[in-house]
Amino acid sequence: LSLKFGDIGNLKGLVIRFLLTTSYYQLSVQNWFSLHRLQLLYNHSIQATFNATRIYAPASYSYHCEHVSSLQRYDALLIPSSANDLSKLWEVTFIDFQIQGFNIQEGHFAYAKDCASFFSPAILMGLVMSLILLLVLAYALHMLIHLKSLDRHYECKASPAYFAQMKDNDMGDEKEPLRSSGNESYELRNQQFHKIYI
Repeated sequence: LSLKFGDIGNLKGLVIRFLLTTSYYQLSVQNWFSLHRLQLLYNHSIQATFNATRIYAPASYSYHCEHVSSLQRYDALLIPSSANDLSKLWEVTFIDFQIQGFNIQEGHFAYAKDCASFFSPAILMGLVMSLILLLVLAYALHMLIHLKSLDRHYECKASPAYFAQMKDNDMGDEKEPLRSSGNESYELRNQQFHKIYI
């Protein structure tokens, strides 16, 4: 697949050539295409060659990537073919790159297989945080299950500090009139109160 740009500045007859291959993979039971090599031609000769890595898709699909580049900051999917080649002097970057070499219908790209990894740093960080939260939840449930009952710490005690003991043996009456100067008042017997120790 060749893209011919013609004369650009001092580059005479600039052509970018994509060498695509197709292969049948028995595990997926379908043909896949891959970008095997990228060549830069001008002045009617090959000036730079890059080997492509990880640029592939099913033959009925297209391939899409935000950046296909020879630069490390874009993951360097294009690698100079040899140390002695002039490709080391070139920096090639395609932005919003999409390619399909086979099974093109009506001049439109088919569904695109994207180069984004399933385990991007954001997804990996989300999985780690989810694991941490699950561990905290499991620890909290473990502590709740092994929480001991506090029933044995509850007591019901009489307090002589607040209610004096009555010497009357009659336990049936809960109140007894007190004799005073013309007024009738009552005093409760056997009063108890509850204390809770935690």
